[in-house]
Amino acid sequence: MPLYKGFDFSACTSILVGKKAMADGSTVIGRNEDAKSAWPKHMVIHPHEEFTTRQEFTSRANGFKMPLPNVRFKYSATPEWTPEFGLFEEDGINEYGVAMSATESAYANERVLGVDPLVKDGIGEEAMVTVVLPYIKNAREGVKRLGKIIEEYGTCETNGILFADNDEVWYLETGSGHHFVAQRIPDDHYAVVANQLAIQQIDFNDPDNFMYSTGIQEFVDKNHLNPDPTCFNFRNIFGTHELSDEIYSTPRVWYGQKYLTPSVTQDPMSEELPFIQKADRLLYLDDLKYVLGSHFQNTPYDPVGNGSSQDKHKFRPISLAKTQESHLLQLRPELPLEIAGLHWVAMGVTAQSIFVPVYAGTNDVHPAYKVGQQTYSSDSAYWTYKLLGVLVDPHYHRFSKQIADLQKELAVLFSQKISQTDQLALEVTDAKRSLLLTEASVAMQELGLTKTKEVIASIITEATDLSPLNFNTDANL
Repeated sequence: MPLYKGFDFSACTSILVGKKAMADGSTVIGRNEDAKSAWPKHMVIHPHEEFTTRQEFTSRANGFKMPLPNVRFKYSATPEWTPEFGLFEEDGINEYGVAMSATESAYANERVLGVDPLVKDGIGEEAMVTVVLPYIKNAREGVKRLGKIIEEYGTCETNGILFADNDEVWYLETGSGHHFVAQRIPDDHYAVVANQLAIQQIDFNDPDNFMYSTGIQEFVDKNHLNPDPTCFNFRNIFGTHELSDEIYSTPRVWYGQKYLTPSVTQDPMSEELPFIQKADRLLYLDDLKYVLGSHFQNTPYDPVGNGSSQDKHKFRPISLAKTQESHLLQLRPELPLEIAGLHWVAMGVTAQSIFVPVYAGTNDVHPAYKVGQQTYSSDSAYWTYKLLGVLVDPHYHRFSKQIADLQKELAVLFSQKISQTDQLALEVTDAKRSLLLTEASVAMQELGLTKTKEVIASIITEATDLSPLNFNTDANL
C-alpha cells in the first residue's frame, strides 16, 4: 500500500498461477491487501453504464486526473470504507471475464529515480482498478491500457499489478516515473511476489510474453543503469538489493515457493529467488489460500510457532495483523463468463478469516459487505471476521483449531454450493441467470457470516473461564 494512504506503510503479497498449473484449468491471481490493522473494506458490484457526457477521473489521494471512456463495463471491487484517502478499489472481475488486482508495492533504486523520478500527481494504486478494469476486454488489453497511462501521465509509486483472463496471466511492474515491463506467467508455472521488483530477464524479441514502455532500452543505456550489459534483468537494473529486502520481502517468496515447490532448496534471504517457478504437482485453490494465509508454519520463523524468540520475529510473514482483505480471482474454463469468474474475498487477517466466493455474474452483495467504519460494528462483514481473529489472538493455541475447522467446513459447503449453482445457472436463460448467481453469492456470504458468528459465540463463552482473576479454592487450601 502507498505512503499517501494516511498511515504506516505495510505492503502486500501476491500470487499468480497459469491455467496448466491448476488442476481444474483455472487461471488465478490473488493478493493480501495490507495496510492497517483496523481499516475496513467493503465490496461493491458496479453496473454496466453508458454515459452521454464526458467522463473524467480525479483522484482524491493525489490529484491524478484523466478522461475516461463513456462506456463503463460492469465490475466487482473492494473499496475502502471511506473515500477520504482515495477509492482503493484494489481487485475485481469485469463483465468480459478479466480479473485485475492492484497493487503489490515495490521499490526502485536511487539511480533510476534520479533520472526518471516518480510523478507526484501520476497514477497510483488508489486509481488503477477504477480507471483500467472497467475498460478492458482481456488481460493483454489491461497491460496495454495501464502501460499507456503510465507513459503519458507518469506514476507516483513503484508497483506490481496483476491481470488475468481465462487464457493468460500477466504481471506488470513500474520501475520509475514513466517506465514499466510486463511478463506473461507461463501456463504451467506460478509466481509469488512480495514487495520487490520481481521480473528478471526481458526478451525484447518475444511480444507474446513480454511488454514494456517505449524507449526503455535506450533509457537504460543512455543513463548507464545496467550493471550487466550482457542481459536486461529488470530486477537488477531498476530494483533494490538491501538487507531490508532480505528480511521483509524475500522470505515470503521463499516460503511460497517452499510450499508449492518443496523439491527446490533455497535460502530465505537469497536475493536470487526466481520470479517464475514450477510447482511439484498440480495446484488447487486451497493451496493458494494456504500460501496467502501462511506465517512460516513448520519453520523456526513462525511467530506463533516453537522457534526461538529471535527466529520467530526475524522475518515478516505473508499473513499478518495489518491485512485488510485477501482475494483470489479465479477464472474457470469452459463456462460462460458470468459463471466462470469467482471473486473470493477473505475480510481481515487471512490466516484467521474465510475466503467467501462471489460469482462474476452477480448484481449485488450481502448488506454486511456494504457497511463498516473504523470503529467496530457488529453489522459489518469486515468486523465480524476481524472479531474472530481478535478473540483468538490472546489464546491462539487454544482456539486456532476452531478457525481451522471453520475454514475447512465452509470450504466444503461453498464447493457444494458452487457445483449446484453452476449446474442450475447453465439451465436457465440469461435473464434469470444473474438473479440466480446473485442469490447464490449472497447466500454463501450469509452462510460464512452465520457459521463464523457461531464460532465467535463459542469462543466468547469458553473464554469467560480464562480470566487471570480466576481462583481455584482447592489449589490454595
